[in-house]
Amino acid sequence: MSVLNNKKILDASKLSLILNRLASQLFENHNDFSEAVLIGIQPRGKILSKKIKELIIKNYGIDDIKLGFLDVTFFRDDFGRKNKILSANKTSIDFIVENKTVILIDDVLYTGRSIRAALTALQSFGRPNKVELLSLIDRRFSRHLPIQPDYCGIQVDSINNQRLTVKWNEIDGEDAVYIYKKNGKKT
Repeated sequence: MSVLNNKKILDASKLSLILNRLASQLFENHNDFSEAVLIGIQPRGKILSKKIKELIIKNYGIDDIKLGFLDVTFFRDDFGRKNKILSANKTSIDFIVENKTVILIDDVLYTGRSIRAALTALQSFGRPNKVELLSLIDRRFSRHLPIQPDYCGIQVDSINNQRLTVKWNEIDGEDAVYIYKKNGKKT
């Protein structure tokens, strides 16, 4: 699917503003991050969580922020139900989450099923004091589970035959968010 068939809803400039706002909100709520950790949900939350951490370090001088990455593939409730083979990513959490505030980070909150899987997978690493959710995009009318973000970049009201794609410069060559119909037609 080419980028020409997509409608860009956020460009790099707008994404930068949103990311800076999210980093600011996290700093306001967690100050020095001595009691909070960031965990990016694989695969796309990994890049977002790295960007958020970099902004907190750059803008607020907090350089001791714990960052991990969580793969939820085998914890999903649809694992094994599809006729396709899912590829897993590596979980990398080299710190204790026990009695910490865990901030789960993902790019798009859609049905809530990935977040439910992340909450289940997180139990393998201890019992956090609290779990918060940061989502760049909240597709609020598509939820299957009662899950809401604590930190939200932008809410996008889209219908189920539409798809959102977050592109990151590191892997896609640009920072942008596109919306398109699942069959590839413009919306």
